[in-house]
Amino acid sequence: MSEINDRAEALRLKNSSRNLPRIGRLLVDREADSLWELDTKTLPRSCRKWRRKARKFAEDEIRPLALQGDIDPGHFDHTELFRKAAKKGFFTTLFPRPIGSASWRLYLRNAVYVPVIIAEEFAAADGGIALKLMAPNLGIAPVLLSGHLPSILRYFIPNYLSCRFRGKVKTFSFAITEPEAGSDVEDNEGAVTARLGTKARKVRGGYLLNGSKIFISNGAISDATTVFAKLEGEGIESWTCFLVEKGRVGFRVGRHERKMGQRASDASELIFENVFVPDKNVIGKVRGGWPLNKNVLNFSRPAVASMAVGQARGAFESALQFAKKKYIGRKRMIEFQEVQLELAGMVQELWAARSLIRQSLQHFAIPQSIASASKSFATDTAWRVANRAMELMGDEGYLHSNHTERFWRDIRLTQIYEGTNQLNRLAIIEHHRYKDFK
Repeated sequence: MSEINDRAEALRLKNSSRNLPRIGRLLVDREADSLWELDTKTLPRSCRKWRRKARKFAEDEIRPLALQGDIDPGHFDHTELFRKAAKKGFFTTLFPRPIGSASWRLYLRNAVYVPVIIAEEFAAADGGIALKLMAPNLGIAPVLLSGHLPSILRYFIPNYLSCRFRGKVKTFSFAITEPEAGSDVEDNEGAVTARLGTKARKVRGGYLLNGSKIFISNGAISDATTVFAKLEGEGIESWTCFLVEKGRVGFRVGRHERKMGQRASDASELIFENVFVPDKNVIGKVRGGWPLNKNVLNFSRPAVASMAVGQARGAFESALQFAKKKYIGRKRMIEFQEVQLELAGMVQELWAARSLIRQSLQHFAIPQSIASASKSFATDTAWRVANRAMELMGDEGYLHSNHTERFWRDIRLTQIYEGTNQLNRLAIIEHHRYKDFK
């Protein structure tokens, strides 16, 4: 057996290529890099730095907190983690330097290029903490994507400057989901008949908000929330985005959901009882909430897809390490071809999902169809990979200490939020119905 192994090693391309002419050797992949590093080298140069930086932060700061955040989320203190992330520039990647921390070259390609790349690395350590760190981007995105200069100057830029240069984080959350209007508010046809309960009534100098939002990520810890509400007596066509700061009279946090996965990030109910919101806190234009909401989702879905791929990668890496260490008889599991084939299948699926996400980032304004396709495909693929990882590990995959079952639970949520995957598939066809079939 030793002789067979030695001869097989000699046949590896990096060794056998010595028998090629010099130019031929230059054309050979010498297998010097890991698969992760090979993939990183396909990214734009400035984005490679962000990916390596995010991976190191995830290993040093997120992974050690993963079990604590999952087991005891109620006592998980995010303050120091947020401060460290702010110092590294992770909270200011939606805008280029000198205000934000992204490069102009990447920003002009796509505003969420860097956040999407970061999302995978954070989620590969823990899905819940990754969501906690990424949710502020979603919360403040309506301000940026509204294109409303007064709002950008009043809220977006001061927040970014304070975060980047002082390390002081003002967190935002994004609130559209209601008790009787979940995915309805993410679909054109569903929105027409949605039973919307959150209303805004015009009063002197502003609006009074009444109603509630549910399942709001980071809702309990946010300093401000971008809330979408219809105008009293009108339908979803009147949806308007309001920025509601913590501490406003009548604004309070209600129920904290007990979740199966991504437990380190809270999902909270937000209650509005005659909350006064001044006119200056309208984001964009009155009745401009529906297109703004749709566009925010188009930009955020690739990030959710990337988080799912990261979590699935975490499950795969756990299974790979397990297969390298676990013996069946006198052989390690990794030496069995059946195990190798299973692991290779996981790698293929992750590559395919990541490729579709990267395709969505080639568009400056991400189309609905590709955003929805990347989200639904990547999250379904991630779910399959996590299942395969657990099956490969058997009983040990089911143990909390091995992380795989946590990734499995965390991934399930990515198939639901930012629109269920069924709804996202309908969004793909909706695009083609209007673009190709008329």
